[in-house]
Amino acid sequence: MDLYSYFRSSASYRVRIALALKGLDYDYLPVHLARSEQLAESYASVSASRLVPLLRDGDASITQSLAIIEYLDEVHPTPSLLPGTPLERARVRAMALDIACEIHPLNNLRVLRYLARDLKVGEDDKNRWYRHWVETGLAVVEAQLNRQPADFCHGATPTLADCVLVPQIFNARRFDCRLDHVPQVLRVFDRCMQLEAFERTRPENCPDAE
Repeated sequence: MDLYSYFRSSASYRVRIALALKGLDYDYLPVHLARSEQLAESYASVSASRLVPLLRDGDASITQSLAIIEYLDEVHPTPSLLPGTPLERARVRAMALDIACEIHPLNNLRVLRYLARDLKVGEDDKNRWYRHWVETGLAVVEAQLNRQPADFCHGATPTLADCVLVPQIFNARRFDCRLDHVPQVLRVFDRCMQLEAFERTRPENCPDAE
């Protein structure tokens, strides 16, 4: 398998975690987002969306991090990243989507660039925008965790939700977001980072890290 990735891409980090949890080997193909390499025609021939991550498995190409992780979970079911019952799976997917849909898109690099370049938003206001959506979004995840505390986001082993949560905390800390209001989130993050799969795939350990 090939993974098109960027070391600072939280969506790519999600997939790297999932691949590591499942012990799957892959070739790391860097796409430098800050240098706009994703906009090059050579990458457009690979990815219609011109985004990372993209997983190439044989002749198949899969985009969108959550779709990639669920694909991996179906093709390589052990260890499973989704729990056993429909209700439990719905809860895990909901927590993952609380981050992947309600926080991440509002703070994506292309959104921040649009705010700065096209709307002429200043650096301080842009960062305030970023922090607002991260801090309010993580408060929702905190409420979910408080309703059913566990070692990880759900249960005694990592799930799809943990793969999504951990990269978001890395981004939150990078942009100096307030996190004292989400102690359960931080507890789960610390538990995840005790595992090699989360530690080994962190951004600074990537081949393209700067």
